[in-house]
Amino acid sequence: MTGKERVRASLAHEEADRVPLVVGITNATGIKMKAYRELKKLVGVQAPDRWIYDWPELGTALPDEEVLERLGADARGVLDLYPASVYERVKARDPHSPFVDDWGTGQREIEEGRWYPGIHPMANAVTLDEIERYPWPDMDDPSRVAHVAAEARALKASGRYAVLGCPWLLFPFERAQAMQGLDRFLENMLTEREFAEALLWKIEGLCERLMGHFLDAAGDSLDIIKIGDDLGTQESLMISPATYREILKPVHAALIEFIKTRTKAKVFFHSDGDVFDLIPDLIEIGVDILNPVQSGAGRMSDLARLKKTYGKDLVFCGAMDTQRILPYGTTEEVRAEVKRVCSLLGPGGGFMLSAVHTIMDEVPAANILAMADAVQEYGRYPIST
Repeated sequence: MTGKERVRASLAHEEADRVPLVVGITNATGIKMKAYRELKKLVGVQAPDRWIYDWPELGTALPDEEVLERLGADARGVLDLYPASVYERVKARDPHSPFVDDWGTGQREIEEGRWYPGIHPMANAVTLDEIERYPWPDMDDPSRVAHVAAEARALKASGRYAVLGCPWLLFPFERAQAMQGLDRFLENMLTEREFAEALLWKIEGLCERLMGHFLDAAGDSLDIIKIGDDLGTQESLMISPATYREILKPVHAALIEFIKTRTKAKVFFHSDGDVFDLIPDLIEIGVDILNPVQSGAGRMSDLARLKKTYGKDLVFCGAMDTQRILPYGTTEEVRAEVKRVCSLLGPGGGFMLSAVHTIMDEVPAANILAMADAVQEYGRYPIST
């Protein structure tokens, strides 16, 4: 089967020839640059370093096609860009000075080559007037999506891979944290609720605006469209289920409804951590694919229960541990984990293997390759349980 056929079978909850592998597409499924450079050396690929979204400070590689072929990756991405004016400004800034995006949020270099979110332009805001007066980004800037139509059409025409649309949007909850800082925004959700809700809805409207342009450009070429908001921690949720349902769920529902009126692509929702309590809510508002299935976090570790309880309603994408197995395990331990994960989530389809979030710099190249090769062996259908 082609990668496209393989992924489409999984999305239809059918067994393909093997479990699809999703790697190297977005910051949610990508490879950090140091690990990617080592991987290129290991597989003998000589290709220049490139970054997703043309954003070196993010630190995530845009893999060369030869690397993706060697890994057996079944999907390819179509990404947007920052406005051209942002790239001109950030490339002209002093070396090692903070990176500031079109929202006014940004990253500081905490050590050479490592950047961390630390610029929160609305940290002290608490009034509706401050939301109205803020210089919000122009989501109609054509340079954001000028390339999308051609890239999406070319991937569709090849017919070889599933096409995953990946506009770079921190969605409302994460973007509000970027604007205010995590602690401050969580506090405001409780003490300044009118402000917090207004900020979320303002961001949602801007996300819709850019998403609309992206989907219009991509046309009918996409199989999957990625969104997401990190909602979980290692053992629980960042906010209570009640707070999610009262404040944030309507925002997510509106955004997903907007997307589904404009594309037949399946909605891929990314959230790290233990989000077990919110899975019924995500299904209710139209999420089709849950990523990254953080198998080392709380009840998300019970893969058999996830499959039994929600496997008919959700496609799972991820589950390959990046906290312990990939960075610190042996290649044999990596292979054994791939076998275990495929045996629990793979039967009946509805599973695409990927690393839990980005493959970080600490992961040996040999382990990345072991993961990819093990999918070819242990992800073959029929899968023994």
